[in-house]
Amino acid sequence: MKKRTISYSAAELTWISRTRRLPRRRAWELFCARFSRRDITVDNIKSLCTLKRWQTGRNGRFQPGIRPWNTGRKMPYNANSARTQFHKGHLPHNTKYLGHERLTKDGYIEISVAERNPHTGFERRYVLKHKREWEKKNGPVPKGMCLKALDGNRLNVDPDNWELIPRTMLLLMNRDARLDYQTADPEVRPTIMAIARLRNARFRQAKIKRKQ
Repeated sequence: MKKRTISYSAAELTWISRTRRLPRRRAWELFCARFSRRDITVDNIKSLCTLKRWQTGRNGRFQPGIRPWNTGRKMPYNANSARTQFHKGHLPHNTKYLGHERLTKDGYIEISVAERNPHTGFERRYVLKHKREWEKKNGPVPKGMCLKALDGNRLNVDPDNWELIPRTMLLLMNRDARLDYQTADPEVRPTIMAIARLRNARFRQAKIKRKQ
């Protein structure tokens, strides 16, 4: 069905425009009383104001200085709601405490430590556990170096299980499928490590000669 066309006189339109800031229902009541219109509904007034972009100026938010109606009032006690309320000192079930551990997508263990996160400013951050344990015993990992698990088990965070190697050497091992340290037999791993060290030394020598 087609909507019926509603016409307004110039005086009516002027009046509606001037009273745009009133609540729509109140404006409708005053309009009908003033102009004796019985064919107009609240929705008609709303549609007209929307079409003309005659806004009330209200957005549903508390404006500065407005005092909420329930300020200072206490809600009546309800046993059902009180049972599920957060209490002082409560922490969510998924809170990550100091010392919390998690597994990275690469299979390394990370641990939450009391150090400020340089990216978020939070009081704790996650660090690689094997690296932290190794540095406790041997000091900071030098620039350009990294740690390699001797037994191939990244979950073994014993400092003696990790050897300090150049990053270029790790790159060579990852490039060559024949030097796959992770899946190699334990008795073969020392040989793979020795070959990788030799290749890395040759690579460094070649790099120095190119610079000369």
